[in-house]
Amino acid sequence: MTGPKNGLWQRLSRRRLTDTALAALAPVVACGVALGGLTAWTGAGGAGSPTVRINVSYGRVFLPFGETTETSAYFDIANTGDTDDRLVAVAYSGGEAGLSRHYMTPSGAASKQSLESVDVSAGDRLFMSPHGVDVTLTARPGWRPGDLVRFTLRFERRGSVEALAVVTPPGGSPA
Repeated sequence: MTGPKNGLWQRLSRRRLTDTALAALAPVVACGVALGGLTAWTGAGGAGSPTVRINVSYGRVFLPFGETTETSAYFDIANTGDTDDRLVAVAYSGGEAGLSRHYMTPSGAASKQSLESVDVSAGDRLFMSPHGVDVTLTARPGWRPGDLVRFTLRFERRGSVEALAVVTPPGGSPA
């Protein structure tokens, strides 16, 4: 079959073949770009990396009582991520601070134990208090109720988190 009808048929067949090839090429290119992006993300450590979200709030530091300069600070720490973390160090604008736990002994005496770190499990909260975990530090001269003290809490996975604590009289509320 030769002639005008045959030429038209060949042009339509080539046109269909070209259109089909172009239609198939778009998803192949999109998949290649997505695969390249995922490969780069995985190579950079993004895929499968644990999510650690630490939020520090309600910081307060007690004025020392009597002649002592040692005092305590308290924070509410929430780990809203899906990976456990650990509070490993605390510093404040006046120097170093330490972690401790207060408890009652079987004989009824109050006691304090220094801690190297404190676990903050995924999806959980740590509420520091005078009857549990706290931050021990030396108060700076001249602190008054309502003053703000800057703290840096360092976590094993999350790294450093800056927080403020308001100076509060023991047993009182922030001024």
